[in-house]
Amino acid sequence: MSKIIDKSTDQRFSSRLGLLLSALGVAVGTGNIWRFPRIAAQSGGETGAGAFLIAWVCFLFLWSIPLIIAEYASGRKFRSGVVGVFIKGMGKRFAWIGSFVAFVPLAITFFYSVVVGWCIYYFVYMALHPLPDNFESAMLIWDNYQSGMWPILTHAAAVLFGALVIWKGISSIEKVNRILIPSLLLIVIICVIRAVTLPGAGEGLAYLFTPDLRQLGEPRIWLDALTQNAWDTGAGWGLFLTFAAYMKKEHGTVGNAFLTGIGNNTVSLLAGIMVFGTVFAVLKHEMGMSDPQVLEIMKSSGPASTGLTFIWMPQLFNKMFGGGILSVLFFLGLTFAGFSSLIAQLELPSRVLVDTGLKRNRSIAVIVVLVFIFGIPSARNLNFLSNQDFVWGVALMISGALIAAMIIKQGADQVRDGINSVTNDSKLGRWWVYVITWFIPLAAGILLVWWLAQSFVPGEWYNPFRQFSFMSCIFQWSIVLLILLIFNRRIAKLFI
Repeated sequence: MSKIIDKSTDQRFSSRLGLLLSALGVAVGTGNIWRFPRIAAQSGGETGAGAFLIAWVCFLFLWSIPLIIAEYASGRKFRSGVVGVFIKGMGKRFAWIGSFVAFVPLAITFFYSVVVGWCIYYFVYMALHPLPDNFESAMLIWDNYQSGMWPILTHAAAVLFGALVIWKGISSIEKVNRILIPSLLLIVIICVIRAVTLPGAGEGLAYLFTPDLRQLGEPRIWLDALTQNAWDTGAGWGLFLTFAAYMKKEHGTVGNAFLTGIGNNTVSLLAGIMVFGTVFAVLKHEMGMSDPQVLEIMKSSGPASTGLTFIWMPQLFNKMFGGGILSVLFFLGLTFAGFSSLIAQLELPSRVLVDTGLKRNRSIAVIVVLVFIFGIPSARNLNFLSNQDFVWGVALMISGALIAAMIIKQGADQVRDGINSVTNDSKLGRWWVYVITWFIPLAAGILLVWWLAQSFVPGEWYNPFRQFSFMSCIFQWSIVLLILLIFNRRIAKLFI
């Protein structure tokens, strides 16, 4: 029996601008605003965090952009979701690989929608209530929110809003991103301007951009920079691959990939300027804290890595002129950033189900139910959320390597020739072949070993139920991979 062809799969982005804004929606998420400033502070040396920025920019061109090019090229060529692309690009025997790559961002979506729910709650709260004026009152807001049903309700709201956006396919996704992304950029720019005009903000910016070149000899700086690129650009997730299925043939991959990657990292840098400027201006200039004290607050992750964003930033806004309005804009921007990425994360598994012949409305309904149900444990337990963030965040390294493996299986030179056959795009040099063939698999392997080594606690590494244990990753990955290997033939048949 032939599969029913869903007309939504024939949709295309109406313009290159619509494609780029939607791609930026994929790339720009809470990791840019929430995670980047914290990682920069943690990676900084005695004189500044500039060495981290140097390594971070290097890996933008050695990891993120090459993988985004690979995803764009594969999605545009095969016109399928993630699993279908891997079957067409590698063969039916490798359906399990495509399924794993598709599952990783789905597993992240289970808890990411919870985090988007936090942003929604804080945006509404900051708009309706006074700002907290000390640590205790800020923690009280957080604890009251987490102790009730609000995390589940806001998680449900985030998933339902996302489902409404993707319901009619890429056309509605494009329309929403045409509003979301320019609005987000405007909010970020307003917050940056306010931050840099605060007395004492210059000291924060000086720390952010001053390089301690000795740090470049430390492996950890490079590993942290690679990790941040992998997590905040969305490269290697399969999200760009999914959107690329809706690219017009004349939409080039190289120029769009560079604009996407550079645009994403520009937003991260602006977020860093905003946060470093605000924190140093208030904590050091107004409250008289020392540099080590200020940096310790920025480095402290707090509950589920929320300390700087949800506990400290509202207090800091309270201590500046116009802070009430700025706090509302900050959390609105954070909500927009999270929501734009969530849209793509919901579209990815929905498109996979559509490729099997399931109607789009039913596919979305299945994914919404799955994301809501499997997101409840993260909504109720921050330790569980942190574990899932760790396990599936590390799995992104594997996912990126598998996308590179698909290109290698097809022949990286042949894929490059196909990319260069588009006349209105920048030409892709042979450097990309070397990066995809050698560097990305090697970097993914090194990073994976390093992350797992960090979680190797003597006497506890074998405990799969320890929050950040070596075995927690191995145990959960193995269960998923074993199921996918067992059902590989059945999965392949669904897409043929």
